Amino acid sequence: MTRITRLLVTFILASFSIANAQASDKPVLTIYTYDAFAAEWGPAPKLKEAFEKTCACTVDFITADSSIGALRKVQLEGASTKADIVLGLDTNIAEAARATGLFIPHGADQAKLDVPMSWNDDTFLPFDYSYFAFVYNSEKLKTPPTSFAELANLPKDFKIVVQDPRSSTPGLGLVLWVRDAYGDKAADMWKKIAPKILTVTKGWSDAYGLFLKGEADMVLSYTTSPAYHLIAENDNKYKAAPFSEGHYLQVEVAGIVKSTKQPALAKKFMQFMLSDEFQDIIPTTNWTYPATKTATGLPDGFKGLHVPAKTLLIDGKTVEENRKGWIDEWLMAIGR
Repeated sequence: MTRITRLLVTFILASFSIANAQASDKPVLTIYTYDAFAAEWGPAPKLKEAFEKTCACTVDFITADSSIGALRKVQLEGASTKADIVLGLDTNIAEAARATGLFIPHGADQAKLDVPMSWNDDTFLPFDYSYFAFVYNSEKLKTPPTSFAELANLPKDFKIVVQDPRSSTPGLGLVLWVRDAYGDKAADMWKKIAPKILTVTKGWSDAYGLFLKGEADMVLSYTTSPAYHLIAENDNKYKAAPFSEGHYLQVEVAGIVKSTKQPALAKKFMQFMLSDEFQDIIPTTNWTYPATKTATGLPDGFKGLHVPAKTLLIDGKTVEENRKGWIDEWLMAIGR
């Protein structure tokens, strides 16, 4: 090897070392979220790419099987957690998250928010919303139930898949849906519905997967879930059954963890959540409504979806005060 060649090799190796050092010097924003959000078909990959173009940073999404699981992970890790942001909590568990004392104000301008409820929260910021619903295959189920009462009165071989309210926000949403619709008679309704429950899964992904395999007649999901099949698969057979009691609203939120090592970057991401770029990604990846009015509007596949005439929602403080009791009531009523 000649002296010139050795110098070239040394220069190239030094260049790689500098480049690697520069890459490793980039700050890392760590976001805890649920598995479906960070899946390759979910919002996370596109959001990561979009935000990294603006931040000179690296975004790292770390998943749990549910947003409740993500919150528990932060609680267990305490001040040593790697999380800068927890994304995917909802109004039903936001008060439980607030009570941990692990979150700080997000600092975002909320003027652009457009969710179906009054919002003024300096700790948790919405990024999408939808309504819980039972989804069915209209080619197999010609006449779906249009209320919990009708569901309860269907033949014994009719089966639904639901999620566990202790580990899943949709599962908790269902408990609150029945509670809001039936009040003190909720337990009686659950006893009638219990024989129709094929299984209770830990999270949404497992439940929806069982339904798509044909294991059950309906699955607890969202009024917006059929948009996925319409847009991604050009398949219009999946529908959300409209229930006369109304449908329970879910607003998903994110919050900044108090122990974050990247407070400025975390606040920048929170403001980014309300940008058109972020919000335009949500409908066709998370298959929910955006939390703001976007410049491009909703995709065509959303226009024929069922929009509830009546929205149900229990305020977060009431949920937190009664959540354990209502879940225990559900467990006893369904015999689990």
